[in-house]
Amino acid sequence: MSDIQKAVSKWLVACFGSKLAKDKVERNHRYIEESLELVQACGCSKDEVLKIVDYVYSRDVGDRQQELGGAMTTLFALADAYGDDLEACAKTEIDLIWQKIDHIRAKREGKPDFSHAA
Repeated sequence: MSDIQKAVSKWLVACFGSKLAKDKVERNHRYIEESLELVQACGCSKDEVLKIVDYVYSRDVGDRQQELGGAMTTLFALADAYGDDLEACAKTEIDLIWQKIDHIRAKREGKPDFSHAA
């Protein structure tokens, strides 16, 4: 496990407790939320995102570990395309979120529960 992953895991437990830190549905939702915010910030339109969602969900389900590797590889490639240092961005974010635990907890309370939405 990388030092960055260890740091994130430590922060998650400190902020939300072990149960929520390891909640797979919660982690799925937060990952997709952050991914969408990233591509939105890079200029990707909602229409493009919806087309990609349809494309992905029309295909067979992949292997989780291979897809994790693919997600990380693609994230590094995206950072490279924009001239950003992904690890530096992650370290900066980790420093920031340690200072905003109360704010992040409050923000989470206001998020819709998509796992139980009709």
